[in-house]
Amino acid sequence: MKKIILLFSALMLTVSIQAQIQAPQPSPFQKIEQKVGLTDVTLEYSRPSMKGRTIFGSLVPYDAIWRTGANANTKITFSDDVEVGGKTLKAGSYAIYTKPGTSSWEVYFYSDSNNGGTPKNWDDSKVAAQTTVQAYPLPMNIETFTMSFDDLKNDSAVLGLMWEKTYVGVPIKFETDKSVSASIDRTMAGPSADDYYTAAVYYLEAGKDINQAKTWIDKSIEMNKDPMFWQLRQKSLIYAKSGDKKGAIEAAKKSLELAKAAGNKDYIALNEKSLKEWGAM
Repeated sequence: MKKIILLFSALMLTVSIQAQIQAPQPSPFQKIEQKVGLTDVTLEYSRPSMKGRTIFGSLVPYDAIWRTGANANTKITFSDDVEVGGKTLKAGSYAIYTKPGTSSWEVYFYSDSNNGGTPKNWDDSKVAAQTTVQAYPLPMNIETFTMSFDDLKNDSAVLGLMWEKTYVGVPIKFETDKSVSASIDRTMAGPSADDYYTAAVYYLEAGKDINQAKTWIDKSIEMNKDPMFWQLRQKSLIYAKSGDKKGAIEAAKKSLELAKAAGNKDYIALNEKSLKEWGAM
């Protein structure tokens, strides 16, 4: 009888666990991904609704820190550095807190982005950027708290917040011109020493045009003020395969010298073996 009771209890517990009721969240979660210029921005927040309540000055008090949404703190993530309120925000994630007012809001980007709402102990040192923005009245009610990316340009965007009859916009500047200019400079300058080196080694290992590989490795070594022993090792192998034994020996000797200085036994052995095969030792 005891066994039957225990079995029945276990079955009831299993049914209880499996029969958990699922229902819509009162403040549903939203995730927005936005590209601004070359920067990826991700916004994560929960959206409470008015439901007949007075919001600002009542449910959300004036002149008090608000989590800017519901549930866990609102979080924004930037893939590159941006600027808010004249201050640089490093790439990364930040919690967004606000202090609503009747005519303006204070907006805080907080470096600790994992809070179940507002921090228990507010830490001013964690405020990575702060700005004050004007609050604009709307002609109609916005039932559900809404955040958006507005006025998109290559190097700027406005983070919009709307609820009840209020809209505020937080200007954000992006370093798009800096990134694009750097990309243009790199491209117009032509392939880098590493590009030439990678291409040369690939041609060597893939059995492609060895003379082209030789040209590329020469350019790589020429562009590199202080070539490393492993780079000179590849040069010696390319030269040897192209039939230029004299050049191969010269490169191998330099590689051997640098490998000894670095204490790299593997490359010492490899170079010594090749030099013996090429009759230089």
